[in-house]
Amino acid sequence: LQRDAKGQYLFDLLCHHLNLLEKDYFGIRFVDPDKQRHWLEFTKSVVKQMRAQPPFTMCFRVKFYPTDPAALKEEITRYLVFLQIKRDLYHGRLLCKTSDAALLAAYILQAEIGDYDPGKHPEGYSSKFQFFPKHSEKLERKIAEIHKSELSGQTPATSELNFLRKAQTLETYGVDPHPCKDVSGNAAFLAFTPFGFVVLQGNKRVHFIKWNEVTKMKFEGKTFYLYVSQKEEKKIVLTYFAPTPEACKHLWKCGIENQAFYKLEKSSQVRTVSSSNLFFKGSRFRYRQVLAAGAAAGCGRVAKEVMESSAKIKREPPEIHRAGLVPSRSCPSITHGPRLSSVPRTRRRAVHISIMEGLESLRDSAHSTPVRSASHGDALAGPGRSGRADSSERVAVIADESYSPADSVLPTPVAEHSLELMLLSRQANGAPCSIEEEKESEAGTPAAEAEGELRALCPGAGGLGPAQAQQVNKFLLSVLRLLLVTVGLLFVLLLLLIVLTESDLDTAFFRDIRQTPEFEQFHYQYFCPLRRWFACKLRAVVNLLIDT
Repeated sequence: LQRDAKGQYLFDLLCHHLNLLEKDYFGIRFVDPDKQRHWLEFTKSVVKQMRAQPPFTMCFRVKFYPTDPAALKEEITRYLVFLQIKRDLYHGRLLCKTSDAALLAAYILQAEIGDYDPGKHPEGYSSKFQFFPKHSEKLERKIAEIHKSELSGQTPATSELNFLRKAQTLETYGVDPHPCKDVSGNAAFLAFTPFGFVVLQGNKRVHFIKWNEVTKMKFEGKTFYLYVSQKEEKKIVLTYFAPTPEACKHLWKCGIENQAFYKLEKSSQVRTVSSSNLFFKGSRFRYRQVLAAGAAAGCGRVAKEVMESSAKIKREPPEIHRAGLVPSRSCPSITHGPRLSSVPRTRRRAVHISIMEGLESLRDSAHSTPVRSASHGDALAGPGRSGRADSSERVAVIADESYSPADSVLPTPVAEHSLELMLLSRQANGAPCSIEEEKESEAGTPAAEAEGELRALCPGAGGLGPAQAQQVNKFLLSVLRLLLVTVGLLFVLLLLLIVLTESDLDTAFFRDIRQTPEFEQFHYQYFCPLRRWFACKLRAVVNLLIDT
């Protein structure tokens, strides 16, 4: 890359390599030296955004999940979205009941290896695939049964399409969680979906807010505010606290982009959003995803425009080389060797694990959970984890009736001091240092399975890092700005007071103020004595200077 190469150049280069036209749904993500995730901004220099030395490690993945993935025009686009959702399932972000989990895994199996063949697929062949963070032998048998009896004859493209149609109906479809805490200090995970704003606590959805109900989003430091206006003019402000100011800013920017993409009718409606107030400069941000023809100047296309543009695509469907891709992280091809389960086979027999049997632990039906005006502290937390020991000592036991993404043992790229859904159990165990985090990696399939592991030690108590020093500078500038504004206001009030008491201006405004009893009392009881005192002191100083 040239030093001044913009993110748009890199993104276009990658989409050209993949022969991808419906590119507005995708983005490039990276992790900075402070372990904070970022989306690459296409209008800025790539090198300046990295804040690290080359080679740069980035990940091409879905940024805006399609509202209806089955309605995508081209098969290559559906395949890349399929890879992303398959990875979400593997990392425990996509919650579902047992029957749905078995069906989704069977679709993956059919797409990977085709029809069941007794000569090639011996008993227990489904156990060689890792579809979920953990799963039982009973679920493996159910997956194999569906694959054998129900999916025979389906092509990879058909299986992937059916997978997308099923995944899109699940409540946590499109969730990319941001770890936070509510006002009561309880761990929560905020996410933006094609349908609205979601708050998860444990494995329960405590809030769902449609995009047309979100009136404003802003942040100050580590605090994130969501302003909601519901029916009957009911207005609510939800407050959450991110682990770091950078994580909070990333959360705010993701919210601004998602709301613009899914809510607006035209890109010309996109406006620059500011988080500033009277005393703090704040940040300004504008949705600029993919700068393309047909979009308003300086901003990206919204979902409706993307669908209209996709309908106009007329070309021969590009060839998809599924077999030539790197084996899937979530379910590698048998021809590339089996993937070891996260739990040893000899120990899995003693583990009582299942995917959620229904969505009873989630609140209400999809896209209809009401916002509660009460404190977030009364939100129900996930299953108790006090008895859960470190995974190196014994295997976690998940209740039969619920499956939580927090129980996943697989890492995901998060901020260094934050906890992702699948790492929440470490908090209960009081793990002191050395948490495993997943770094966005370029070694893998084109869509989302290109992420390696980043192992980061807990920071020591050394000097301030670049990010911390920047935050200190911002704080000092904010304090200085506050002092200057205060002094300026006091100076203006002093000038107004002098004009009222000493000038001969006889305008109606000043006359009305002077005739009020309060002003007359202030003038004779306080201002006149204070003026005489100042005059006396001033004469004393002048006489002292003359004498010397």
